[in-house]
Amino acid sequence: MASFPPRVNEKEIVRSRTIGELLAPAAPFDKKCGRENWTVAFAPDGSYFAWSQGHRTVKLVPWSQCLKNFLLHGTKNITNSSGLRLSRQNSDGGQKNKPREHIIDCGDIVWSLAFGSSVPEKQSRCVNIEWHRFRFGQDQLLLATGLNNGRIKIWDVYTGKLLLNLVDHTEVVRDLTFAPDGSLILVSASRDKTLRVWDLKDDGNMMKVLRGHQNWVYSCAFSPDSSMLCSVGASKAVVAAILV
Repeated sequence: MASFPPRVNEKEIVRSRTIGELLAPAAPFDKKCGRENWTVAFAPDGSYFAWSQGHRTVKLVPWSQCLKNFLLHGTKNITNSSGLRLSRQNSDGGQKNKPREHIIDCGDIVWSLAFGSSVPEKQSRCVNIEWHRFRFGQDQLLLATGLNNGRIKIWDVYTGKLLLNLVDHTEVVRDLTFAPDGSLILVSASRDKTLRVWDLKDDGNMMKVLRGHQNWVYSCAFSPDSSMLCSVGASKAVVAAILV
């Protein structure tokens, strides 16, 4: 039986309602986009929502605009599949243009999504980002996609540009998570029984391979201070690792 902390009013939970619906375009004969949806993710600042659809595509939606449409017009289906480019903020702090929906073709089934930001979730922590291959401003927002073939592709959310292609996993990448401190450290969990730690600020170099699981790894999560990683896998295994 589920239980909730005292601050949660359980009577309010049953009053929850659907405010809108996002639908993939109907294209049953197009191998790039089918009806099934696999995974979803919000950007850390709530600016974007992403979900994988069909066999190989991910749709990025500006969440504030989407929510506004829901509230103004009731349930609204977002079906526009045109690949419009997104505008990004200049590194000098200039104003962003109005963001738009964007379609990304990842080339294989997308099992996992994760947004990563160079802005720490806790502003009290200061992280110095020094890019080697790519030179971006401190407003950088990335989307990591874990694929069926074991690859991880890293995208610039605002432009849809492919930045990195990480290829060391040998099986499906089941889960992805970024450290919440703005360091752009990414951890991936795979059916190859490993977790891998990637440093995206250093050209995506792999920092560590964690091998505590004896079977598939299903999911992983950072502690709030980014010092510890926990993961779960088959055979009821839960593994914790200290990363600092």
